[in-house]
Amino acid sequence: MLNKLLFYRAVLGLSLIACLAFSLVACSGTSKKSDGVPENKHFLWKISDENSSVWVLGSIHLADSTLYPLDPVIDSAFAHSEELAVELNMNDEEVVKEIGNQSVTKGMLQEGTLREVLPLDLWNTFDSICTDWNVPVVMFEKMRPWLAAMTLSSYAFVHAGLNPEYGLDYVFLDRAATDGKAIVGLETAEEQIDALADTTESDSMGVYYFKTTLREISQIHVIVKNLMHAWKTGDEELLRQTIDEECETESADDKNFKDAYEQRIYLSRNARMAESIAKFLSEDRNVFVVVGVAHLALEKDNVIDALKRRGLRVERF
Repeated sequence: MLNKLLFYRAVLGLSLIACLAFSLVACSGTSKKSDGVPENKHFLWKISDENSSVWVLGSIHLADSTLYPLDPVIDSAFAHSEELAVELNMNDEEVVKEIGNQSVTKGMLQEGTLREVLPLDLWNTFDSICTDWNVPVVMFEKMRPWLAAMTLSSYAFVHAGLNPEYGLDYVFLDRAATDGKAIVGLETAEEQIDALADTTESDSMGVYYFKTTLREISQIHVIVKNLMHAWKTGDEELLRQTIDEECETESADDKNFKDAYEQRIYLSRNARMAESIAKFLSEDRNVFVVVGVAHLALEKDNVIDALKRRGLRVERF
């Protein structure tokens, strides 16, 4: 059964995984429409106040070539925008450098090894996956469980055929650079990493995250298939069903960890994103915003609903 965390890494932001996946790639037709989903609907919204508007697109951070070409309505919205806003501006060398610094500071063990931190059954499963994928397990030796899980996730998505170069953030970052558009980062590298980093002495939250990653990697191809189909067809229901399918065997502690992660990587960040979009409108800025699609489509406190509550006009295209 699926939990939310692995899916979050592909669609909620956390551009760190895409950054990791770029290094892994260096080393190593549109689907049928779902029933009841109008063909002209995409994960694209126009947010307006009295005298200005902002476009908001839900992104998949790692994707494949079948997403392209994009629908003309998306291309046109971007072409007529003056600025691009993304979660992290990965074209900025200082941002990439800070990701590296934060990863070392918050993602590496000061004492001991990953094998000593993980329960034996998790380590054995992890070691088997690394062997199957021809990934040197030694590279994980000094990583905290949360960073090891992120890195393993990036291998899993690449193994399933996704590539950060086809991620919508990166495509639009390249287009913005070519077109000379200003690029705005909605978050800092530290904020994104803090959403997942467990730097406590016990690493208990990170161990839960690692355990969830291992369980879900066995279903990575199903996750990817549903993710790609949902985005291509604009199918919010499929997106939500994929994310919200729960693991029936989770303990009370696991559920507490899951709720804490949901607050950190979803709810808190959604509020900040909605605030930024509302500020663009108040400043009459013509911005094309690209954030992880689940920030916009999940039922609980998503960005779109937050903007509606502010009295802004919201149209989906």
